[in-house]
Amino acid sequence: MLLRDRQDEAIGIIRRLFTGERVTATSDWFTLQDAALQLLPLQEEMPCAVASQISPSGMTLAGKHGIGVISIGSLSEEGLNALPTQWSFAEAAAAQHGQTVDRQHWRVLLSWHIAETRDQARVEAREGLLRHHNEYITGTLQRPGARPFTTPDEAVDQTAFAPGATATIGTPDDLVARIKAVLALSGGFGTVVGFVHDWANPENTRRSWDMVARYVVPEINGYLAGLRQSRDFVATHREVFNRARAAVMAKITEHEAAAAALAVTQSPLLAAAASNVPDLAPTPARRASP
Repeated sequence: MLLRDRQDEAIGIIRRLFTGERVTATSDWFTLQDAALQLLPLQEEMPCAVASQISPSGMTLAGKHGIGVISIGSLSEEGLNALPTQWSFAEAAAAQHGQTVDRQHWRVLLSWHIAETRDQARVEAREGLLRHHNEYITGTLQRPGARPFTTPDEAVDQTAFAPGATATIGTPDDLVARIKAVLALSGGFGTVVGFVHDWANPENTRRSWDMVARYVVPEINGYLAGLRQSRDFVATHREVFNRARAAVMAKITEHEAAAAALAVTQSPLLAAAASNVPDLAPTPARRASP
């Protein structure tokens, strides 16, 4: 706990310095004498966050100092399952120290690789994921309980598709579903942080992040809700637009010059507005259905 205790002590000092205070403080591992920052943060209040895994210590520090938190343990099944109880540690510590905490300042770390189809995502991620797990997670970090995968397909299946898997290898819809599930499991948080890895080559990795920006972020943040409501209104209230169209066309057709001009505009180039343009030419005889 030595490092956590020092982190606790340092957070308080650093936040005082960020506010422009001149600090004198003595500890068993540092001494500050009339210390101050020459350059202050541009923000009036510098955002701060502490890392949290499964134990209560990270969340407790966040609550004690009233700062944000990033849950990095969510990359594992154990860490993901711990999310429902994690926030209560922050709330308890905040109440004890006269602070407040906001779920909007809670960040949760997830990993993914996204492509146009699930099969394509598998193909792009399989070889790099196998090396990442076997050489880094198992060989370098020697994470407890981790064992090498024998094939690229096993790496993909166990990482993203087996019961308890926490990563997403698939389409934007798959990632949207994963994020919504974690939101429901945790009770809500403010930000998803994507873990940057090299499962895929640089080109496919950039495409993955581009698809997240184009399709996942708007869906999760609710940017598409208004568009969908507008589309549904247009589709289910045709009588409103039909009446408006009839009124406009009545004004046009009663004016000889306007009607003549409208006839000129009837071309394939204006096909997008064809539903609002009346057919002023004589109606040809209908062909008999075969």
